[in-house]
Amino acid sequence: MKPDSCRTTPATGYAAAFARGLTDPSVQAPADLSAAAGKGVVKRYNVYRNNVTVGLIDALAAIYPAVLRITGSDFFRAMARFHIRATPPVSPLLFEYGRDFPDFIESYEYARPMPWLADTARIERAWLDAYHAADLPVLPARIFAGIAPAQLAALRFTPHPATRIVRSAYSAVAIFAMNRRDGPVEPLRSSDREDALVTRPEHDVIVSRLPDGGAAFLSALLAGAPLGAAVAAAFDESRCFDLPINLAGMIESGAFTALQPGD
Repeated sequence: MKPDSCRTTPATGYAAAFARGLTDPSVQAPADLSAAAGKGVVKRYNVYRNNVTVGLIDALAAIYPAVLRITGSDFFRAMARFHIRATPPVSPLLFEYGRDFPDFIESYEYARPMPWLADTARIERAWLDAYHAADLPVLPARIFAGIAPAQLAALRFTPHPATRIVRSAYSAVAIFAMNRRDGPVEPLRSSDREDALVTRPEHDVIVSRLPDGGAAFLSALLAGAPLGAAVAAAFDESRCFDLPINLAGMIESGAFTALQPGD
């Protein structure tokens, strides 16, 4: 049943009344809703409600294919259905839906045996956001060539719109990677924590595992801290932080789009 196939008395809030029950099966069809002669209102409304729910589940499956592959279709669709009831869409753009899905997974009782699943979903969400981010040129490799060493600590960097960082206490980058490609999934051979850098230097989204201290370093730069403060934050987190490797990695990945000299 389509909304325009129903007749209702003129009233404000019709769309809200009609939509209220589309993701909540406990809500009855609007009392003033009617259908063509011989057509059952409740039955047709339930069909429409089911179509909406299936469409949203399919949207979540498209956004989170690694989570779908890990859990299997039946588990994923049941979990997604509960999420839809708890968090109906607020935007007409389907790719915007499901931002709260990773947090829902983290609290979902039946997903607790997979504590890394929520972080895998967070990387998938970051991947999609990076894919839809604005196009801007990235910093060239020669960017540091003309800067005096004494000025380096005060430099600030403008993030590329696609840049995202996802921190995880689990091997979420490896789990994401093995479940986003074709072919059999190999046994995971590491339980180390992994932080992800998600970028899109050209047309393809890239997910990279950050080295020790790299997430603290880049998070500080993304928040507007000068280079010197970002380096200090990285060393506070890890004595193994390697500045040359991390500088080269952030340039190669296209994490930033502009540079501002310090005051």
